[in-house]
Amino acid sequence: MKPQFVLPFEKPIVDLEDQLAKLEAQPSPTPVTLDLIRTRRVEIAKMKREVFENLDAWQTVQVSRHQERPQAKDYIELICDEFVELHGDRAFGDDRAILTGFAKLDDHKVLLIGQHKGRTLKERTECYYGCAHPEGYRKALLKMQLAAKFGVPIVCLIDTPGAYPGIGAEERGQAYTIAVNLREMSRLPVPIVCVVIGEGGSGGALGLGIGDHIAMLQFAYYSVISPEGCAGILWKGASHAPKAAQALKFTGRDLLKFGVVDEVIPEPLGAAHRDHRAMASTLKSVIVRNLKSLAAIPTNELLERRYQKFRRIGEFEEQVATEPAATLV
Repeated sequence: MKPQFVLPFEKPIVDLEDQLAKLEAQPSPTPVTLDLIRTRRVEIAKMKREVFENLDAWQTVQVSRHQERPQAKDYIELICDEFVELHGDRAFGDDRAILTGFAKLDDHKVLLIGQHKGRTLKERTECYYGCAHPEGYRKALLKMQLAAKFGVPIVCLIDTPGAYPGIGAEERGQAYTIAVNLREMSRLPVPIVCVVIGEGGSGGALGLGIGDHIAMLQFAYYSVISPEGCAGILWKGASHAPKAAQALKFTGRDLLKFGVVDEVIPEPLGAAHRDHRAMASTLKSVIVRNLKSLAAIPTNELLERRYQKFRRIGEFEEQVATEPAATLV
């Protein structure tokens, strides 16, 4: 699928695709034209591979924010055989930035929670561009506790630049509500699979990110802060975001090495925004595979593994200096 919105590093690929489209549109192609078509297809595949296998951290952020990248609603439609949405937090309102509902994936009944940014301007305004309020996190936790009551595993699709930073959200207990989610998710007695499908920014992502298996898509990022936020603090300007992105080490390759995530899910050639169905198929197979493996683990062991998993994050080793310390004469 050719994207309508083209990132700067995608331009050479799109130019070749335009050439291919013109060749394929010819009513009576000659043998020479057919050879050119085959050549162009090979060139396009090769260029996609070269470009997307060598993206830097900032380019990865741009892909994760692509306007046509599949969102939670898209995955729900593509991977769920059934989905019954559940609304509200029983206290304040129904935050549209977080979707919750019982779903069926093949033979697995799950509670599916997804952070949604919206497509149209109206929908994005309703969803606050994926930035949830306290009522969204309360809604998610209430539904997770309901799932735990009936022994239903939980799947979380994470995609947010961060929790909503407005005054109203802070007055209603944004930080406290996210902290409660962290505590309660750590001890829910059912399997939890979390997947970062786009942006995984700060506590807004972590509020749904405590699970037994943490995965992220190849061109997603998962970070304590957005690159613009980091640049504003360290270099006093968002123009330094590419430098911050490189320093934060938040891509799948880095986080897998650090042990922050358990799996990086490969995206279709040219990234998920070019082939929603292929990406959804891969995502579904990963979720189903992990649900099967986690279902075989006794509850006590599952909870202990989850606890130890997050205790280990952030471990480091101190190296003892080999040279003697300098002495004052």
